[in-house]
Amino acid sequence: MTDKQQKPYGLWDSPITALSVSQGVRLNEVQWDANGEFLVWLEGRSDIGMLVASQLGEAGVDLNGEMSCRGGVGYGGGEFTVQNNLVIFAGKDGRLYRRELTPEKAKAITPAYGSVAAPKISPDGRHVIYVFSDGANDVLGVVDTSGVQWPQKLVQGADFYMQPVWHPHGKMIAWVEWDHPHMPWDGTRLKLASLDVDELPSIKIIQTVAGDDETVIFQPEFSPDGQWLSYISSAGEWDALVLVNLNTMEKQVVYQPADLHLMEPAWVQGVRTYAWNTDSQSIYLLQNQFGSNSLWLLNIFSKEINKIDTGVYTSLEQISVSSKGEIALIAACASIPARIIVRDGNSWRVAARSSAENIPPAYLSSPQAISWLSKDGVEVHGLYYPPSNPIFQAEGLPPAIVYIHGGPTTQVMAGFSATTAFFTSRGYGWLDVNYRGSTGYGHSYKKMLNGRWGDVDVEDAVGGAMALVEQGLANEKQLVILGGSAGGYTVLNSLIRHPGVFKAGVCNYGVSNLFMLDMDTHKFEAHYTASMIGQLPAAAEKYHAWSPVYHAHNIRDALAVFQGAEDKVVLPNQSEVIVEKLRRQGVPFIYQLYEGEGHGFRKNETLLDYYQRVERFLIENVLFAP
Repeated sequence: MTDKQQKPYGLWDSPITALSVSQGVRLNEVQWDANGEFLVWLEGRSDIGMLVASQLGEAGVDLNGEMSCRGGVGYGGGEFTVQNNLVIFAGKDGRLYRRELTPEKAKAITPAYGSVAAPKISPDGRHVIYVFSDGANDVLGVVDTSGVQWPQKLVQGADFYMQPVWHPHGKMIAWVEWDHPHMPWDGTRLKLASLDVDELPSIKIIQTVAGDDETVIFQPEFSPDGQWLSYISSAGEWDALVLVNLNTMEKQVVYQPADLHLMEPAWVQGVRTYAWNTDSQSIYLLQNQFGSNSLWLLNIFSKEINKIDTGVYTSLEQISVSSKGEIALIAACASIPARIIVRDGNSWRVAARSSAENIPPAYLSSPQAISWLSKDGVEVHGLYYPPSNPIFQAEGLPPAIVYIHGGPTTQVMAGFSATTAFFTSRGYGWLDVNYRGSTGYGHSYKKMLNGRWGDVDVEDAVGGAMALVEQGLANEKQLVILGGSAGGYTVLNSLIRHPGVFKAGVCNYGVSNLFMLDMDTHKFEAHYTASMIGQLPAAAEKYHAWSPVYHAHNIRDALAVFQGAEDKVVLPNQSEVIVEKLRRQGVPFIYQLYEGEGHGFRKNETLLDYYQRVERFLIENVLFAP
């Protein structure tokens, strides 16, 4: 190969264009039909959620036309279920729809009222249980799969429900529930109910199996033979897989690893990290060790556990096992966009791809785990992606983007990110900061943000930037901080409290007023700020000190602000008040309000405009700025 051409960092030509990034297809969910004949998955195509079905490896067929499939409870998820050639899915309009896996149109089986998610078809195919919310009250509902009868409330009384599941004989169900002021990663309860099954099922007896306000219960599942009820529980610093013998109701911990997690924070409905094998003697587990996933098979009797080779993939999600023993996963790594892969025997095949995979691997950067110490001696974690381009090189150290994830109770995994690739292929370094409060590094690490959101996250963001400089990975004078939602909040506070550390910031729908967030947010997060900062009015001083709106006059560095006009989580005025203060102070800024977008951008045209504007902003205010 010829020698690389010299060109300044940040200006390298790249085939990863704003257009190609904006046109990508997102893979959100995958499930096997109960008969093992069909594989059904959900693709995000611009702002449309499209269900696709494939039979025995044939080309996929779209199922829902122009009607968007989208779970509407909380932040979404739990969009569909499939059994015996019948798909039940949540529509964007709040209805449940049925669709046979044959040429026909989808038919509504619930009225257009409220929001629905997590449908599950009964073993006999007659009924559907699901999560319903009208915004104020949540219940488990039930309706017949034909939509002839009016839906009924099956379970009510808790503030929230998720992960309902049928017992194989159809006369029991299990689910997870919790109440304010807790979040589903703080404390939940596992419930088991026996049913009277008539025209519509009704509850006979409900019992609490496990969980409380300080124990997290995640993903109940019945074994295929109906003997066991399984679930994942928080257990000390890490997680445990627990089995309940349904004959005796005795519990046993069958697997409790150290230094890795078995569950994810349930920001959305329908998250799955394990699945029973068809023999009812073993379970497939997705294990998360410091941002990388691996697949394992556990024998529940011998406790023997073996790793299943998944090749280069480091991000594995939404496992599903067919009645024939085939495994389906959403899989990715830094060099491969998300795919749906299927394992039959000992080999894997690709069933669906999220976007065109024609980018030469040399343009894609691989992550390096780095860490640094906080002021009080805690090891903080991050993933660094160096610039990567086979054509160009530059002298000196590169500019770097310090990325702050949203949540804040989540983490950045070592998977494919089109955004990261867009910038690293142009000559930027990129640091994913899994600041204290992130998941994936033990429950103690996750709790370190409690009462300190607006303090600890800012310290770790600045600490990450300084770690890049100290380790010779970035140009100290060309650091950028970027984040959305909770990450945008950290962007604003970092610029306010540490002017000059970052040459510029990019804030996407960021929180600026904690009082407003506490008063105006949706039901799911109604008490989240109380745990992250403190209870009002006692914590009013911290709310004022950590709300960027009261201190925006201290921002001196260029700032790009992007906001969805229909955002119900962070209202547009939270961005507009920051922009007005920047304008008065003469700070370089750009502001873009996107019509038809909510909390997170979906439309192709929005994403195209966003990447183009951010690239121009960084060229003008970082690369060419004095």
